[in-house]
Amino acid sequence: MKRLLALFAAFVGMSCVAASATNEEPAIAAFDRTFAGVSDYTCVLHSHEVNGAKTQDRVYEYSFMKPHYLKTLILSGDNKGSGGVWTGGDQVSGHLGGLFSGIHVKISLHDPRALSLHGVTIPDGILPGIIDDYGTIPGTLTQSDTDRLDLRVADPLANHDITEQIVYLSKSMHWPIRQIMYSGSQVVLDESVSDLETNVGLTKSDFPY
Repeated sequence: MKRLLALFAAFVGMSCVAASATNEEPAIAAFDRTFAGVSDYTCVLHSHEVNGAKTQDRVYEYSFMKPHYLKTLILSGDNKGSGGVWTGGDQVSGHLGGLFSGIHVKISLHDPRALSLHGVTIPDGILPGIIDDYGTIPGTLTQSDTDRLDLRVADPLANHDITEQIVYLSKSMHWPIRQIMYSGSQVVLDESVSDLETNVGLTKSDFPY
């Protein structure tokens, strides 16, 4: 059981915590309009994350249904086969891969064992949350080529030591397809989205909690 709890950090995608509403760009508005017509989505997230001497390379499968149902599964990387479920509130439920996949354990959403390398919670990894951050984290936000947002963060200490973050959006769908984050000159996160499908018909039964 202790081993299972220790592996909760495997269930997290990456995004930064919003601080206050300060930014708005046409790309954000375009995504918001698109997302308004979506009830659920699934995607695959390829993530490379660095924090100090620690490096983590994983591929996650994400399933999200409005208003607050989220399931992740590690397809490759450390703890392959492990997964987590969040259904709103302040707890998450997770499981190991293999023979132990049917055993779920619940801990606090903000428990250190349930956070990413940079201290980010599971629901902060959803794609709408990533875009929301570019509109709310204080800093200088610029948009170029209709599909690239670049945020120079005003207070990195309040943003997991992230000094700059860049997101690329699909020109046709307006959804994020890649995000890169820097701490100074070092890339501390490089994640990309593939196999995105929307309105696939997910139900509550797809999120065993």
